[in-house]
Amino acid sequence: MGRDSKKGAIPQIPKAMRFEYFRQLLNFYARNEAVDSPVLESQTRKGEQTRQAILDAAVLRFAKSGYRSTSVADIARDAGLGGTIAFAYFKNKEALFLAAVDQDVAAHIQEGLAFVTDSQDSRKQPEADWQPEADWQQRLFFTLVATAEQHPLSRRLLAGLEPEATDRVLEIPALKELRAACATRLQSEQTAGTIRPDVDPLVMANGIVAIMLALLMSVVQLGSTATTGYATEVAAVFAAALRPTSPRN
Repeated sequence: MGRDSKKGAIPQIPKAMRFEYFRQLLNFYARNEAVDSPVLESQTRKGEQTRQAILDAAVLRFAKSGYRSTSVADIARDAGLGGTIAFAYFKNKEALFLAAVDQDVAAHIQEGLAFVTDSQDSRKQPEADWQPEADWQQRLFFTLVATAEQHPLSRRLLAGLEPEATDRVLEIPALKELRAACATRLQSEQTAGTIRPDVDPLVMANGIVAIMLALLMSVVQLGSTATTGYATEVAAVFAAALRPTSPRN
């Protein structure tokens, strides 16, 4: 007797759901220290590579076409994947967009972060030779300007083309890291005696980052020739705000 095709049929599970199920299963076993399987490690590694490929494609596609004109299928196709695979890693298009923003903006910020954390300039200088350890601030700014083209999604946000994402960018972890690094740098300069001891490093760091963002937006929107000429004047403002005051005779 033939098997009843309807009664005995195996239910068909959508491909994306099957993929997500196995991905979660692999992640569960990967977190279990008692399991040591080269196969699981290989699958986990492959999953991470696939996720990264999706993110890289998302950065370029969102930067080129914008959030509204981009579909997840476009991104998956750019990454050489099936149209539903991305949903195994990202809940929806918005989640993918925010992850892409985090990645590209963080990479952009990292380009200039080294100038903040570098301690070679944090030596005490005689007041006559004082140049705003605004030196590192200028280098941070010019590095971020020079590398903006290499981070197209970050540049799109600075250009004001994704206004709905502005609030999200201001709270991005990498930007918080930059503020913290600036505060730490200012604290070390206070200890070295190269900046005023009566300023709050955290408040000044937040102000410096805010000014940097405003300048970056101006450069992207108006062009470098319209704004970078003011770098010396901005440095002078930093100098006036941070320079140790001389005792009056």
